[in-house]
Amino acid sequence: MAITMTRRAAMVTAASAARVWGANERVRLGVIGSGGRGQHLMRMAAQAGGCEFVGICDAWDVRRREAMKFAGGTVADYGEYQRLLERKDVDAVIVATLDHTHAPITVVACEAGKDVFVEKPMTSLPEQGAGMLKAQREGKRVVQVGVQQRSLAHFIEAKQRWVDSGRLGKVHMVRTVWNANGGYLTKPPAGMERKPEGLDWDAVLGWLPKIPWDPKRYFNRFAYWDFSTGGQTGGLFVHMVDVVHWYLGLTKARSAVCLGGIYQHNDGRDTPDNVNGIVEYHENLTVTFEATITDLLAAESADITFFGEGGRLSIFRHRARFLPAGGGEAEMLDRSPEVAHMANFLACVKSRKEPNATVYDGHYGAMACHLMNMAYRTRQRVDWRPEWTL
Repeated sequence: MAITMTRRAAMVTAASAARVWGANERVRLGVIGSGGRGQHLMRMAAQAGGCEFVGICDAWDVRRREAMKFAGGTVADYGEYQRLLERKDVDAVIVATLDHTHAPITVVACEAGKDVFVEKPMTSLPEQGAGMLKAQREGKRVVQVGVQQRSLAHFIEAKQRWVDSGRLGKVHMVRTVWNANGGYLTKPPAGMERKPEGLDWDAVLGWLPKIPWDPKRYFNRFAYWDFSTGGQTGGLFVHMVDVVHWYLGLTKARSAVCLGGIYQHNDGRDTPDNVNGIVEYHENLTVTFEATITDLLAAESADITFFGEGGRLSIFRHRARFLPAGGGEAEMLDRSPEVAHMANFLACVKSRKEPNATVYDGHYGAMACHLMNMAYRTRQRVDWRPEWTL
């Protein structure tokens, strides 16, 4: 999707980048995509403080009204995100739309002089990363990707204590697992066989081919390739592989293989309900991914395990645990509040510093998922291509 920056947009961008923020000045936020995830991010922004909501955009008027109540009920609402981006009193936007619209909306927002918090996966196609990086750099925008682990205190401390210190040692394998994914079985509410009058289905489809209203796709996007980035890979693995990249200083992979299928839930989906993949890196290590929606037990359902020469580190949102290779008691860290990632974004909007999860980071994390998805769909090993390198 080619998008060019107009002279007027470039002038707006330069003026926005040069702004000097007052100590008590509030970041004026617009929200693009005000469904469940968008409203969650609104709560995170409200908890972080130092911001106010000035506009809500969603293709469905019901979700706009829900978000407007949270925002105080007096903000403007839009069915088209372009109208929100035209407002001069919007400093930054939260983009929490479907996966396939993350990249094009972020590009247009950067060109309009807005900073962006964009949900993961940052891209739905490998070629989108370069365009996003270009728009962010030329516009001098702050773009934070929604892989929130990069801002959580126990992830930061674990990296310092066990990885940066050298105690974990050289890592040759990382195992990631995320099962119990009940949300990937969401069914449309009763009465949704017919499209709601206030829902703009063409806006939801965006650049995708026009198809008739499909409530299954709308309410359970992770079950479909066109609305998600491989389902459980783009929805779950992207979080975990981003932590691996961050901890071990990785970017581009060497290759990937992946197997799985629709083994249980033959409900019209086309993404796998059970999947196993491996991504190999030039740094002599592999990262594995396992996900299923057969086992829905919450206990021990998600984890990232680094197998190092100096010990084993298991970490995710519930806690961190390090086991020294030579024996001894486990060392533990408790979980930390999620709000830190949004707080980091809002702080960077004011300071103009680089956020914790950049477009560069978002591209390579998403690319690990793209490689795995291509391997799954072709049933072949997929190697890295030069054009994917930023």
